[in-house]
Amino acid sequence: MSASVFNSEASIRQRRVVIRRNDGDIEMVELSWGLQTREPGGCAFTVVRAEGRTFPDHRCLVPTSEFRHRNRSKHYGFSLADGDWFYFAGVWRPATRDWPEAYAILTTEASADVAPFHDRQMAVVRREQRMAWLDRTCREDELLRPLPADSFKVARLRSEPRQAELTF
Repeated sequence: MSASVFNSEASIRQRRVVIRRNDGDIEMVELSWGLQTREPGGCAFTVVRAEGRTFPDHRCLVPTSEFRHRNRSKHYGFSLADGDWFYFAGVWRPATRDWPEAYAILTTEASADVAPFHDRQMAVVRREQRMAWLDRTCREDELLRPLPADSFKVARLRSEPRQAELTF
C-alpha cells in the first residue's frame, strides 16, 4: 500500500481511501471527506476535536505520507522525520438519504513541530499503533495526543505558479 499527501484544504466531499473495520473485517474503502451535521441547517464538517471524547465505534484510519497546511499565504509540508508514512485517526458514518458514506478526521493540540504554524493538528497514528486504534485496545487519550518534538520534518513549499509565470 502507498500513502499519498493529504491536503487539508481539500474540498468537502473529496473522496479518499480510508481503512476501517466493518462487520469484523478490515477493509480499504473510498469515502467522502466531511460529515453532515445533525443540526438542521448546520454546515458539514471535516474535523472533530478529540480531547475529552470517546469513539467507541466507526473508527477509521486515513493513510498519508505528508500533510499540507497554509499559514499566512505560505504553504508548508509536514512529514515524519524518519520518512515513514502514517495515518490520521478518523471516524466514519454510514450513508443517509441526504449524505454519502463519509469520514472526518480527529484533531488534537498541535505538536511542538506544528505549533508555530497552527494551534491544532490532525491526530497522527503511527503505523505500529494502527490496530490499537481500529480495535480499541487502548484509551483514546493514549493514542490521540501530539507526537514528541522533532517527530516532523517541516518544509516550506513553493506556491503554485501564476498563469503569467507559465509562459515562455
